[in-house]
Amino acid sequence: MQRPEGLPHPSARSLRGLDWFVFCLADVQTGFGPFVAVYLTAQKWTQIDIGLIMTVSGLVALAGQMPGGALVDAARSERFVAALAIIAISMSALAYAAWPVFGIVIAAAVLHAAASCVLGPAIAAISLGLVGHFAVSERLGRNARFASIGSGLAAAGMGAAGYLISNRAVFLVTVALCVPTLFALSRICDDEIDTERAHGGKPVPHPGEPTATFWELARNRPLVIFAACVALFHLANAAMLPLVASIVTMRSTQWATALVGACIVVPQLVVAALSPSIGRRAQQWGRRPLVLLGFAALPIRGLLFAVAANPYLLVAVQVLDGISAAVFAVMVPLVIADVTRGTGHFNLAQGVVGSGIGIGASLSMVLAGYVSDHLGGPAAFYGLAALAASGFALMLAMMPETRPDSDASPTTTPESCRPPGGPQKFL
Repeated sequence: MQRPEGLPHPSARSLRGLDWFVFCLADVQTGFGPFVAVYLTAQKWTQIDIGLIMTVSGLVALAGQMPGGALVDAARSERFVAALAIIAISMSALAYAAWPVFGIVIAAAVLHAAASCVLGPAIAAISLGLVGHFAVSERLGRNARFASIGSGLAAAGMGAAGYLISNRAVFLVTVALCVPTLFALSRICDDEIDTERAHGGKPVPHPGEPTATFWELARNRPLVIFAACVALFHLANAAMLPLVASIVTMRSTQWATALVGACIVVPQLVVAALSPSIGRRAQQWGRRPLVLLGFAALPIRGLLFAVAANPYLLVAVQVLDGISAAVFAVMVPLVIADVTRGTGHFNLAQGVVGSGIGIGASLSMVLAGYVSDHLGGPAAFYGLAALAASGFALMLAMMPETRPDSDASPTTTPESCRPPGGPQKFL
């Protein structure tokens, strides 16, 4: 499909800067999560205190989704907001490394969670502001590839640093990685990011009504349907791998760690391989077929986990997780951009959907754990597969196609940032 004339042509410098920003940011974020639990355990923390830190961090991340999106919508420079969030994350990592006492660590966890709520919408907003609606699907696919590769390499590197040096080294590496992350961000030309487009277009009020707010977004039927479907997806998805990890550990502790590691790496490889092509196909085929593909992979995965006993088969099943992850990494921000075009609240809508994702993921482990304890692991997987199938059915029955025909807000690249030799081909 040819790109229409008159659409934005961001410079190669900005596009490659965004590539490496996404890559480095994935490296930085990898320093948190499981490494926090390992580090605090080595510091003689109790599991209750570690669990409290994780719970507080999760609650802040959930509560901050909509405010984070609204902040990006209100900002006049998405790059500046992203830079502040990266600095906050570096301060959080430094606090973990330097002062592993309860008050400092809980403050660091809150700071990291709050900053992370801004970064997701900021990346999507920068991408949309740079390339426009017509090309953003391919751009989001490229983002997903670089994020996946960055996460995989960072996990290996930080694991090696923790093993060869100390657990504290993971957080010092995280602080150091913030420097190339900020440098990559600085390579994105701020003048090439169309702020109006990055926020979803100019708000168009209805007669007698103000421009779009949260309550107007709540009346956006495609957005509400999509948020409900995605929440169901994560309600079914979030508990699957932890449940597999628990079951294989009970069978054999000897190979459980290696198996779980393989189950994490395989989807990352699939995401890196498929994401760019999914971005291209989304513009050619439309959004709906690909979203349905991502949903369809999840109930099949749940059913296979319920009956699979061979460890090699368990790892192979994770290819389906990679397919779903690749689809959703691209399609969630893309569909949100479609259904909020002209509202000026693209990033707030990302927060709304992010809240649904967080609620679904939070409830998933509780639900699956209860069923597993009382009825067994296979029953839990069958239940999760049924939830995934209900999300697929809701999407199939109610979600319309959202692909726009063209980008109606052409923007030219400012002369101050345009490289010599004329417009650059979109990569």
